Amino acid sequence: MLNRKAHYSEIIKSKAKDLGFLSCGIAKAGFLEKEAPKLEQWLQEGRHGNMVYMENHFDKRLDPTVLVPGAKSVVSLLLNYYSDEKQIDPKAPKIASYAYGQDYHNVIKDKLTQLMIYLKEEIGEVDGRVFVDSAPVMDKAWASRAGLGWVGKNTNLISKQVGSFFFIAELIIDLELEYDLPVADHCGSCTACIDACPTEALTAPYQIDGSKCISYATIELKEAIPETFKGKMEGWAFGCDICQTVCPWNRFATPHQEIDFIPKKELLELSSRDWRELTEETFKRVFQKSAVKRAKFAGLQRNIKFLSS
Repeated sequence: MLNRKAHYSEIIKSKAKDLGFLSCGIAKAGFLEKEAPKLEQWLQEGRHGNMVYMENHFDKRLDPTVLVPGAKSVVSLLLNYYSDEKQIDPKAPKIASYAYGQDYHNVIKDKLTQLMIYLKEEIGEVDGRVFVDSAPVMDKAWASRAGLGWVGKNTNLISKQVGSFFFIAELIIDLELEYDLPVADHCGSCTACIDACPTEALTAPYQIDGSKCISYATIELKEAIPETFKGKMEGWAFGCDICQTVCPWNRFATPHQEIDFIPKKELLELSSRDWRELTEETFKRVFQKSAVKRAKFAGLQRNIKFLSS
């Protein structure tokens, strides 16, 4: 007979699999000692650019028990978004593959809500919160602690089994569970991601200057894109997949099975000319439920014009 903690952990992991999550790991909630000085230095050096929200809630960002009073466990979940479908016109402005389908925030939040409801039905009173990339949670650190992969030289979470084309989400709950062990780093001597980054945002192994990242310039930055990016964007109009695409571990990535992430045919068929002549009406239709809406029509237009200037 499983002990209570192991039994509850098994209930969570089994339901997570039923809901379509790639994998699920659990870590004990507490202060992230190793990450604290690194985050502080990263912020002090201005590596976050204009993402001032990164400076907020420093204590909550490093300790989920402050963010969610009474928290005992951080349940990390991965959801695959890898697609072998690509934009048809090789000269068309590119968008990161995570944004091909519906906005992942909504898709994952719905799954997490279902998971929480199920836990309360099966276990009893479980209190906590669900998170999807929109709160001060260091998701990669927690997923790493929960044994779902290691934080690689490109600063993404990488799994030996499935690569890195996945979203990370969390349940932070007041339930004591059986905790998983971290896995070893398997980047070895490889520097493919660092060598391939056209803007040299990966300043050293395991270090990123967010203000130099193409994803930052095309999504987070609300002002004009700095001239330092000129000629280095490699066609990316929203996000960037380069440091993942070149990672050898992504040869193990398999296409997702999530209906909501299937790209619209119209999106994949947009030609280079279609992108240049993109109207607000077309933008609203093609990206109606997409994460691309975050850039807004004006932001996407700015990015497209910058690529062709």
